[in-house]
Amino acid sequence: MPATQTPPSATAPFLSAWFALLDGPDASRILDLVSDDFSFSILFSTGGDGATDFHGGRTEMEGYLAQRERGTRTHHLLTGSAQGHDELFLGEVRRSGEPEATFVASARLDPTGKVRRLLIGRSPAVLFA
Repeated sequence: MPATQTPPSATAPFLSAWFALLDGPDASRILDLVSDDFSFSILFSTGGDGATDFHGGRTEMEGYLAQRERGTRTHHLLTGSAQGHDELFLGEVRRSGEPEATFVASARLDPTGKVRRLLIGRSPAVLFA
């Protein structure tokens, strides 16, 4: 794994693996981690008054992945936790190594370890660095 990716974390192991794949050369591999009844929402802000809410199921996640910039942003864990089937992840998005935004992610896993529900919010308005 390249040094710019989020390393696996014992505090949020699933989401750490998710973001490591998302930052890698084949981000579509995250689709192997979603359950049959997967649903998600990613509220994505680049600043100002607007934000885009990407949401839906597997098909919509495929669309989200297709429109993403590749190889420009990396996700870095600041703190995380896991309790039962739930994980929380507070992270920083970096562009070329420089902090660009803060994000929070929450995931609920099914009994097989695949993600059933995923909620992510991202904003450059508050940096934790």
